[in-house]
Amino acid sequence: MQVGSISLGRLVPATIAMGVIILASNFLVEIPVQGHVGGIDLSNWITYGAVTYPIAFLVTDTTNRLFGAAAARVVVVFGFVIGVVLSLILADARIALASGSAFLIAQLLDVFVFDKLRRQTWWKAPFVSSFVGSAIDTALFFSIAFAGTGLPWMTWALGDFWIKLAMATLLLPVFRALMALFPTAPRNGEAAA
Repeated sequence: MQVGSISLGRLVPATIAMGVIILASNFLVEIPVQGHVGGIDLSNWITYGAVTYPIAFLVTDTTNRLFGAAAARVVVVFGFVIGVVLSLILADARIALASGSAFLIAQLLDVFVFDKLRRQTWWKAPFVSSFVGSAIDTALFFSIAFAGTGLPWMTWALGDFWIKLAMATLLLPVFRALMALFPTAPRNGEAAA
């Protein structure tokens, strides 16, 4: 099968990575980071899922840059199916539902924004699309997963969002290195990565 001129087989590693990232993040979001910084109890602000989930945006953006928006959408949809099915088996059902809803909307928005900015400076598309996707993902996920539970979900959401922004920044050099490792011809007159 093909997605445009791309064989679906070439998207398998990214799809599997996406499913694993979703599963790991859904498990880790239920584990608050323990410790204190400057008198702030980190367990009220950050979960371990905040560190793993931003890698999903790296996978989406790398696929988008290398193979195009259609291929990135395929990775998002198939990764979503894998991640949600595994999460329903291995994680809390409410977490799986929240994750699936937030993931699908945020990642497809990421693909759209990245594609609109792909011709600009190499870092703008991955950073801005991750920023927008992270904001939507955080708002949807935490409100669906934790509202009414008595857990500190609003501060977790705020802490999660800041970690996602930090990770988006830290992953920019990784994105750049992947583009150098897997060069592709620019499409539709876009500037090279």
